[in-house]
Amino acid sequence: MLVRLPSAAAYASQVEKEHRWLPRLAPLLPLPVPVPLAMGAPADGYPWHWSVYRWIEGETATRERIASLPQFAAGLAQFLVALQRIDPAGGPVPGQHNFFRGGPQSVYDGETRQAIAALDGKIDTVAASAVWEAALAATWHGAPVWFHGDVSWGNLLVRQGALSAVIDFGTSGMGDPSCDLAIAWTLFEGKIREVFRAGLQADEATWARARGWTLWKALIIVAGHIGINPVEVEKSRRVIDEVLADHLRADRRGGHRHSAWKT
Repeated sequence: MLVRLPSAAAYASQVEKEHRWLPRLAPLLPLPVPVPLAMGAPADGYPWHWSVYRWIEGETATRERIASLPQFAAGLAQFLVALQRIDPAGGPVPGQHNFFRGGPQSVYDGETRQAIAALDGKIDTVAASAVWEAALAATWHGAPVWFHGDVSWGNLLVRQGALSAVIDFGTSGMGDPSCDLAIAWTLFEGKIREVFRAGLQADEATWARARGWTLWKALIIVAGHIGINPVEVEKSRRVIDEVLADHLRADRRGGHRHSAWKT
C-alpha cells in the first residue's frame, strides 16, 4: 500500500477528486492507474483529507530504464488517446484544483511574459515570445476531453523497460488535452517525438498549444532557479531549446537547430 498526504492546501481537493474519478477511469484505460483504497480524515496535526492506494510495481521512467523509446512513445500516446475518449460528462473543469491545466493558456500570460522579460539576455526572447503568441492564437475550440494534467517522468512507471503504469491524477480534469503533451519535449526528441505525435494524431494547433504549455513551465523554472539550482536550470534550458527549434521547423518547414540560450 501507499499513503499520500497533500503537502499544501492547494493540493487538498485533489484527494477527493481521485477517489471519485479513478475507479471510473481505470476500467477504460490500457494501463494500470492508482487504485484508491481508503480516504483519511483531517485530524489533530494534519488539516486535510489523505489517501491510501494500492501499491503499483514499477520504477520511475528515465531514458536509461526505457528499453525502446519508440514503443514507449507509442504506448503513452495510446494511453492518452484512450483517456481522451472516455465520456467526460460531469468531470472536473479546469480551476484552482488543478492550477487551470487544460484551460485557456491566457491564465498564465502575465507570468510567462514576466519570465521572458526576466531572461532577456539569457534566451532569445523574440523567439520565445513568438512561441507563446502562437500558442495563445491556437485557441482550443473542441469539446472538452479527459486529460491527466501532469504527464511527466515522475508519473510514468516502467517494468522490464516498458511503460507499465500512469500515476498521480491530482491535476486531471476535462478540457484541452494539449497540456498533456509537454513530455514531447522534456523526454522525446527527433523521430521519437514524431512517433508520439503520430500516435496522438495531434494537429498543428494542438501542437502549438503544447509548445506553449512546455515553454511556460520551462521559463518559470529557469527564471526562478538561476543562481540557485543549476541542474534544474540546465534541464529547462534544454527544453526551451527543443521548443524553440520545433517551432522554427514548423514555421519554416525545416531549417537549422535554434538555440535559446545566450552566453
